[in-house]
Amino acid sequence: MDPALLPILACPDTHHSPLTVDAAAGELLCTTCDRAFPVRDGIPVLLLDEARHRSA
Repeated sequence: MDPALLPILACPDTHHSPLTVDAAAGELLCTTCDRAFPVRDGIPVLLLDEARHRSA
């Protein structure tokens, strides 16, 4: 994923929190709602239905 995109990406949930990168897992993480969004072929998939809850 292009690191220049990270400052403009936000969680798609209503709080729109910034995301952090977990490069080892290939995910973008939201610390507000504890969701992990996959990055597939360098493209972030910011769909709530595609995210997993990290605490689960």
